[in-house]
Order: sequence, then C-alpha cells, then structure tokens
Amino acid sequence: MALINVAAHEIHCKIVYYGPGMCGKTTNLQYIHSQIPQAAKTDLLSIATETERTLFFDFLPLDLGKVRGFQTRFHLYTVPGQVLYDRTRVAVLSGADGVVFVADSRRDKLEENVNSLKELARNVQKMGKRFQAFPLVLQYNKRDLSTALPVPIMDKYLNPLHWTRCEASALHGTGVFDTLRVISKLVISKL
Repeated sequence: MALINVAAHEIHCKIVYYGPGMCGKTTNLQYIHSQIPQAAKTDLLSIATETERTLFFDFLPLDLGKVRGFQTRFHLYTVPGQVLYDRTRVAVLSGADGVVFVADSRRDKLEENVNSLKELARNVQKMGKRFQAFPLVLQYNKRDLSTALPVPIMDKYLNPLHWTRCEASALHGTGVFDTLRVISKLVISKL
C-alpha cells in the first residue's frame, strides 16, 4: 500500500520485481540505477551470496516527479528467486503496490516461470488482494538469446489474463525502462 505523507507532500510506492532465480531481476535494477540521473536516486543496496545471487532484496528509491502536487517516490525491490527463500519473498512482497514479473525466456526455464507465477498469485492473495486486479507487468527477459521461446508460447503459459508485457534484455538495457514506465503508470492509476 502506498504511503502518503501529507505534511511532506510525498507519496511512496513499492514495486517488487518477482520471478524465478537468475531470471534478471537484479540486473534490471542495476541497469536502472546505472542510467538514471544522480539527483533522482540513492544508493543501490544489495545483499548477495558468494554466487552473486540476491539473498534478500535490492532496494532502489527513485524520484519520478510530482502527481497532483505530491512528490512521488518509487521504491524498487527484488525478491530472491531461489525456492528455499519463500518466506523472504512473502515478506518483501508485503505492502507492494505493483509487481514486475520477470520471466526468463529460455526454453528450459518455462516450468520455473510458471511455478513462480503461480506462487506469486498465492502470495498476492495472502496479502488480501485480488491477483487479477493487482497492478502487474510481465517482462519477458533474455529475448536476445538464441534459446528464447517465441512470445506466443510465453503468452500461452504465462499471460492468460492478458497483462501488459514487455520484451527485454536487462543485461543490455533493452525494454528495462519500458517495463518500469508501464508498472509506474499502473501503480499511479490505482492511487
């Protein structure tokens, strides 16, 4: 749920990047952090294991201007993708205003994507929200790889509700800001 500080004229929104392990969630945040002006960001905080996988979350507050006279700040988080960190994913997702589901486009990752999306649906419902109405954008990441599934196949298994989807290669920055723009607009429209 967005936090509105009337005295300071600020709205704080939480966006969570969710998906299976090694799908590119952290890479998205690293790319965003590297490209936005210094005045609009703070440090990118990351807790990683020795194998470079996010253990808890990345947190990147972004200042994206004003909405009806209120300064709007987006706080971007990622969840750990590894299966054993389910409780951490639930905790990070708690209070989210919107989600970017990052799907790994590689053919051999389809089942992991489907399972992670089902888990996301359960976790959103645990928060007392209707999954079908929750602000969500699909990002089909790693589209630059030769093993990437065709988009219609990804849609068949991951997009039955016809969410907005963006094709991306987070490593190269392709589609990263398109995805952020779409989820930001969805979150703001819900406010």
